[in-house]
Amino acid sequence: MKNWLLLLVLLLGLAAHASAQQARQLTGQVLDDATGQGLPGVTVVVRNTTIGASTDADGNFTLSLPAGTEPTLVFSYVGYLASTVAAADNGGAVKVRLKTDQKALDEVVVIGYGEVKKSDVTGSIVSVKEEDLKKIPAANVMETLQGRLPGVDITSAGGSAGAAVNITVRGNRSILASNGPLFIVDGVQYNSIQDINPNDIQNMEVLKDAASTAIYGARGANGVIIVTTKKGAAGKTRVTLNSYYGRTDVAFYPKVNNGAEYVAQKREANRTTGNWTSPTDDSKIFTPLELQAIANGTSTNWADLLLRNGVQQEHQIGIAGGSEKTKFYLSADYYNEQGLFRNDQLNRYSFRANIDQAINDKVRVGLQNQLTYYNLDARRDPTNLANKINPLFTPYDANGGFVNYPNNAAFLNPLADEQANAYANNTRRTRTFSTAYVSYQILPSLNLRSNLGLTLSNERSGIYQGQYSIDRNGQVNQASYGTGFETNWSWENILNYNKTLGDHSLNVTGVTSLLTFNLENSVAQGRGIPVPYQQYYALANSAQPVQPYTNLTRSKLLSLTGRVQYGYKSRYLLTLTAREDASSKLYTGNKAAFFPSAAVAWRIVDENFMKGVTPVTDLKLRVSYGRAGNYDVAPYSSQSLLTRIPFSFGEVSAAGYGFDKRVGNTNLDWEISWTKNVGLDFGLIRNRLTGSIDVYETLTSDLLLDNNLPSTTGRGNIIENIGGTRNRGVEVGVNALAVETPDFRWNVGATWFKNQERILELGGADDLLNNRFVGYPVRVFYDYEKIGIWQANEVDAAKAFGQKPGQIKVKDQNGDGKITAAADRVVLGTAVPKWSGSFNSDFAYKGIDLSFQVFARIGQMINYEYAQIFDPQGIENSGVHNYWTPENPSNDYPRPDASLSKSTMQNSLYGTTLQYRDGSFAKLRGVTLGYNLPKGLLEKIGVGTARIYVQGKNLVTVSKIDNYDPERGGPITTPIPRVVLAGINLGF
Repeated sequence: MKNWLLLLVLLLGLAAHASAQQARQLTGQVLDDATGQGLPGVTVVVRNTTIGASTDADGNFTLSLPAGTEPTLVFSYVGYLASTVAAADNGGAVKVRLKTDQKALDEVVVIGYGEVKKSDVTGSIVSVKEEDLKKIPAANVMETLQGRLPGVDITSAGGSAGAAVNITVRGNRSILASNGPLFIVDGVQYNSIQDINPNDIQNMEVLKDAASTAIYGARGANGVIIVTTKKGAAGKTRVTLNSYYGRTDVAFYPKVNNGAEYVAQKREANRTTGNWTSPTDDSKIFTPLELQAIANGTSTNWADLLLRNGVQQEHQIGIAGGSEKTKFYLSADYYNEQGLFRNDQLNRYSFRANIDQAINDKVRVGLQNQLTYYNLDARRDPTNLANKINPLFTPYDANGGFVNYPNNAAFLNPLADEQANAYANNTRRTRTFSTAYVSYQILPSLNLRSNLGLTLSNERSGIYQGQYSIDRNGQVNQASYGTGFETNWSWENILNYNKTLGDHSLNVTGVTSLLTFNLENSVAQGRGIPVPYQQYYALANSAQPVQPYTNLTRSKLLSLTGRVQYGYKSRYLLTLTAREDASSKLYTGNKAAFFPSAAVAWRIVDENFMKGVTPVTDLKLRVSYGRAGNYDVAPYSSQSLLTRIPFSFGEVSAAGYGFDKRVGNTNLDWEISWTKNVGLDFGLIRNRLTGSIDVYETLTSDLLLDNNLPSTTGRGNIIENIGGTRNRGVEVGVNALAVETPDFRWNVGATWFKNQERILELGGADDLLNNRFVGYPVRVFYDYEKIGIWQANEVDAAKAFGQKPGQIKVKDQNGDGKITAAADRVVLGTAVPKWSGSFNSDFAYKGIDLSFQVFARIGQMINYEYAQIFDPQGIENSGVHNYWTPENPSNDYPRPDASLSKSTMQNSLYGTTLQYRDGSFAKLRGVTLGYNLPKGLLEKIGVGTARIYVQGKNLVTVSKIDNYDPERGGPITTPIPRVVLAGINLGF
C-alpha cells in the first residue's frame, strides 16, 4: 500500500512540474488614462476562454497562461471604455490605460421641441429606455412604469379588459380641471397613450418641473411625458417578433357570508328584537323555501359563479431598415384580453409606419402614422348584486333552468346578464394618429422644422339591456346607439439656432403653435325593442322612442414660445423660457396668459477642486423657477347656455327654452401655478452608483372651481377662479451596478417620493358639501370618528348619547356630551399616500436573466366598499364581519338588529364610519425569468437573437386588509387580476 502511495505522489509531482513548464505567469497593471492612478476591480479576461482575473487595489493583476501563446486580453470596467490588448510571449508586464466612458454624459435626452446631452439638462427630467419598457409587458405602456418614476403616481383604475390607469405628476394641483399629464408623441400632442404599443417606443422622458414643462405652457401644467417611437436605420433590414400568452385569475377578493353564516346573522338580528330565541323559531324569520335550503345545507357563492380565469395575449412584428437617405420602421400588433367576467373582452389591432427621407443635404421630410382599432365588449359589473343576494338561493331550478328571481325573492339573479340576448355593450373605435414634418437646414447652425399633426377618431357604442338584465330589473327593455367623431389638428413651426464658440454654447428655439379640437357626438335611444336579438340595431322598431341627442364642441389654442439655452464650458448652464397661450375656452380679455421660467445648473464635478475627489464621477446642482397655467374646463364654460323646457298649453304639448342651471362666467380666467425646484444629480465610484434628489414646491392660485349657488337664485352652479393649493415634495431615485463580472451582472434601483398636498384657500369657508377643507389635501374622508362599540357595561354612558350597547360608538370631539354633525365630524384621512416607493433588481448570469419589482404606497386611507356590506336586519347578505353580541363583545361591527334598517344605521347610527381603512400596501409587481438562447445555436437556424421568458404580475400584496388589493382604491368591483404569462422575443 505504501508503495502505491509513493508512486501516486511521484506522479502528481511530475504532473505539476510538467504543468509549470507548460504555463507562464503574465502580470500587468491597469491605469486611469487621465490621472495615471491604478484602477481596482477591473475585469481582465482572455478572449474566447474562461481564464480571467480582477485587478487589486493598485490596479495590478496576474494571469496564468499556457506557454508559447500570445493571447488577446479584454479589459472592462464600469464607467470606462473597454480595451483589447494583445499580450506578447516575452515575459514583459502589460500596462493598459483605460479612458473614461463619456457615453452616459453625452447621452441625448429629449426635451420640449429639441434634445440636449444628459450632462446639460437643467430641469427635472426622468428618462426611460427601451429595455426598461420591456420588463413588464402590458397593453398600456404606463403600467410598465408603475413605481419606477420618482414623483409620478401610477395606479390601476380597475381590472376590466382594457382598464385605464390613473397618472398624476407631483400631486393634484387642480380641483375641477384635469390633473393628468400631457403626452407628446413624436413631437405632437396625443393623449390616447393606450394606443401606443410599448414595443414601438424607443424612449420616454418625463418632464416634471416648470423649467422643463414651461415650453408647453398651459398644456404642461401637470407634467409632460414625451414619447419617441422607433425609427429605421441604414443598413441591414432588422425584423423583431414579440409574443406572449398569459392567464389571469382573481388574486384577492373578499368573501361574503356563506349559507350558515347568513343564517347565524339573521338569527342574531331577530334575537336582538326578541323574535328568535332558538332554531325552533326559524319558521318565524325564514320562508319555507329558505327553511328547506337550510335543511339541505344549501350555500351559493355567487361571486365564484361570476368570476373566471381570463386571458392576456399580445403578438407584434416590427421591421426596421433603410438606406442613407430613406429610413423606415413598420409594425403590426394584436392584443387580446378576456376579463375576469364573461362578456368582458378587448381586441386591439394597431399598425405603425414611420418613414424618414433625406431629400438632399438640407431638406428632410418624415411621416409617422399610427392606426388603432378597438373592439370592446364591456360587462356591467354584477358583484354589487352578487354580494348582497341571499346565499340560500340558487341560480337554477331543480330542472337546471335559469331563474330570474331565485326563490321568488326581490333580488334579480346576478347571472342575468350572461343569458342569451339579455345584455350587450359593445364599442368599436378607429383612431388614426398621423404626424408629418419637413426640416430645412438653412445654415449649419440654423434649422427650421414644421410639424403637422392630425388625430381622427370614429366611435360607435351600442348598449342593449333586456327586460331581465341587471340594469332593467323587470322593466321594459332598452337600447341606445351612440356615435362620436373627433378631429384634432396641430401645426407647429420650430426655428432652432445652435452655435458653439470656444467655451460658450448657445441654443435658441422659437415656436409657433396652433391646436384645434373638434368633437361631434350623438345618441339615440329606444325602449320596448320587439325582437331582443336586434339589440341596438333597430331603434326605429322600439315602442317608446326617446328623444335623440346630438352635440358639437370646438376649441382652439394659439401659442408663441421662445427658449434660450446657454452654457459656459458645459459647466455653468442657463435656460430661459417664455410662452404665451391664448385659449378659446376663456372669455374675451382673459384668453391669453404668459408663462416664463428660468433654470440654472452647475456641474460641480468639472471644477478644479473636485479633480482629487475620485469617488465622485458626476455631480450637478439644478435650480429652477417657473409659471404654468391650466384652462382645462369644458368648452363654453364662460357662456350661459340654453336648455329645452317641455311644457304644454292645455292638452297640447309645447317646447320652451330657458337658461341652463350652470351660469356662464364672463370673468373666467387662467388657473396659475408657480413651481420652484432644487435638484442634485450624482454619480459615484465611476458611476456604479447614480441618482438624483429633487425638492420642489408648487403654489397654484385662481383655481378653476365649480361653485354652488344659493337655491334662491334659481340657478345651480358657476365655474369661478377661487382658492389655491400647494404641493411640496421630495423625490429620490438611485441606481447601482452592484456586481459586474464577465458572466454575472446585478443591477438594483430604488425610488422614493413624498408629496404633501394642501388646499390653501377656498374663497371663504370650508366646502362641507364636497368635503374640501383648507389645510388638507383635495381628496379627504370627513366623518365621525369611530372609537368602538358600546359595551354591556356602558349602558348609562350609551343612553346619554341616545344609544345602547351593541351600537357604534363615535368620539365626542368637543366633549359637550352630545354628537352633532357640525361639531363632531373630522377629517379622518386622505386618499393621498404619505410616501410611495419602489425597488427593482435585475440579475443576469450568462444567458439567464431574473428581475423583480416591488412597489409600495404608504399612509393612504381608502373607502373600502366591502366594509359597507353589512345589513343589520340580515335580509341582504353581509361581509364576514366580527359583529357584536352579548357573547362576543367585539369593537368592530355593531350588533345585528332586525328593527334597524340599513339606511337608518348609515344615516342615524354612524354606519358610514365602518368603511374607512388604512390602504397602505406593498406589492410584488412583477417577476420575470428569461433565457437567451446561445448564438451558436441561433446561427444554425438563421435567427439573430432569441429570448424566452416567463413572468408573473401582481403576485403578492401585503396590506392590513385581507383578501384585497388596496391599489384598487376601495371598490371591490372589477378586481385587479394576477397574471402569469410566457413569451418569446425574436430578432432577425
